[in-house]
Amino acid sequence: MIQLHDKFFKPFISEKEIQQAVKRVADTIAADYRDTTPIFVGVLNGSFMFVSDFLKAYEYPCEVSFVKLSSYQGLTSTGIVETLLDLPENIEGRDVIILEDIIDTGRTLQELVHLFSNTNVKEFKIASLFYKSEVYNGEYAIDYFGLEIPDRFIVGYGLDYKELGRNFREVYQLNQKHMINLVLFGKPGAGKGTQAQFLKEQYNLKHISTGDVFRFNIKNGTELGNLAKSYIDKGDLVPDAVTIKMLEDEVGKNPDADGFIFDGFPRTAAQAEALDNFLESKDMKINATIALEANDEVLIARLLERGKVSGRSDDQDVDKIRNRFEEYSLKTAPLKNYYEDQNKFHSVNGIGSIEEITERLTKVIASL
Repeated sequence: MIQLHDKFFKPFISEKEIQQAVKRVADTIAADYRDTTPIFVGVLNGSFMFVSDFLKAYEYPCEVSFVKLSSYQGLTSTGIVETLLDLPENIEGRDVIILEDIIDTGRTLQELVHLFSNTNVKEFKIASLFYKSEVYNGEYAIDYFGLEIPDRFIVGYGLDYKELGRNFREVYQLNQKHMINLVLFGKPGAGKGTQAQFLKEQYNLKHISTGDVFRFNIKNGTELGNLAKSYIDKGDLVPDAVTIKMLEDEVGKNPDADGFIFDGFPRTAAQAEALDNFLESKDMKINATIALEANDEVLIARLLERGKVSGRSDDQDVDKIRNRFEEYSLKTAPLKNYYEDQNKFHSVNGIGSIEEITERLTKVIASL
């Protein structure tokens, strides 16, 4: 797995497979043009590696030139193709073969055909190393191609993501997974920790407890930890931006996770919106918010029992427990409305055995 900017990519096509494909294209074209001197026109920037290796494999007389077009920004095509470097001169009456790194929708190809439409070339053909047949519009014939590939965003061997990755000898594909991102709610004693552990193991999720993240950063004296501590020491609330940055770092540390459980954040509608914005910047989203609900008296009994083992004073005093419940209810009410408006709020009965509660959670996730 490699990271380029904010995206992760996994191996897709090996260097050996690429070189075999290049040789196939070169040999096929040589069979048609060995008795002439064609002009090969590479399409920059992506084709520079392909053109270089192609020319090494092509053992007959030829000339080479380049044009430069652009239609991609980030992961998607803009749909607007710009000509940045014009056609070579003296191509009248010549055999011209375009060398493209990849053909997908055909927008760039359309512009290439348009560029050559006003020239008097003898023959005009198109060769591409990679060919996404399932998304190609089929308007023009693809005369030669090395590898037919599915519609995946790829980098390496001249192809880039925001200008990174062109220098890789092999090709990587965007690591797109069906991620499950959850926000877990629950009053003290509702069993969030126990159920989060199950969800983490069952679905390969990373459990991000805001309290744990704060403690880690402060204990280890990280830049964010020191910043958070400076607010805490003054009795101020830590700004949401600092908390979000800590969560962002935690997400970045776990590229192989199939999703995340956010526990202890958000606590307000503003924080929920900030979390949505952060996840959207990573092409992610909250799939569901799950609230473990239980009768207060049942939870009080649980906490009092837990207090005998934990030694926590706030687990041993009924008044303190009720105050924590009241605080939870006040803070969670607007969050419930926020996620209900997005049809993402799920209430799960938190009374029963661990196994029974786990089964209820599993049904919610299965519905996603």
